[in-house]
Amino acid sequence: MTHYRWPASSGHHAHRGASCSRFMTETTPLAPSTAEAAAATERLAAWVIGALTAIVIGGVAIVIYVPRGGHTGGSSWLPEINASLNATAAVLLGIGYVLIRRRRIAGHRACMIAAFTASSLFLITYLIHHAQVGSVPFHGAAWLRPVYFGLLVPHIVLAALVVPLALTTIYRAWSGRFDRHRRLARVTLPIWLYVSVSGVLVYVLLYHSAP
Repeated sequence: MTHYRWPASSGHHAHRGASCSRFMTETTPLAPSTAEAAAATERLAAWVIGALTAIVIGGVAIVIYVPRGGHTGGSSWLPEINASLNATAAVLLGIGYVLIRRRRIAGHRACMIAAFTASSLFLITYLIHHAQVGSVPFHGAAWLRPVYFGLLVPHIVLAALVVPLALTTIYRAWSGRFDRHRRLARVTLPIWLYVSVSGVLVYVLLYHSAP
């Protein structure tokens, strides 16, 4: 007599399938916790970047616009250092852009870190200089005044904006979010370049255009 065992076999496979299904169901809750941790990290990064931005903008406003008891000439070489650091940042940004277009990622990363370092050093020397002298008035030719303020006003606005932009762009690269890094870098790079180049031009007009 022939015995058929198919139903038992099907039941065995069904039992194994149910076990696998339970195993998969039990492991999926890890995904939400990972997503929550990533979201918490993003919130912390946003808070830190916002705090640093507020500190930088507040520091610049204080050293330029808060009245002082007496006026000092300050260090005569600091404006030249400031302009040199801005020019260095602009060159490094340009080289970094060319390198990433050629897919030379290591060189691009080195250039952008160096550009950020140059801009950070500029901020330090800028604060030191203006803590000594305050706001420096324009003494150039009258016909250059519209040119000077036409460069200065967007320079100031975009310089405040580039602080959180640059920090966020660098953070996204550091955290491996390269898709979001690329999207934001398309906005950050031209603004950062303008701030660096216009900083050099403002220096030339402010310190070397007097009649």
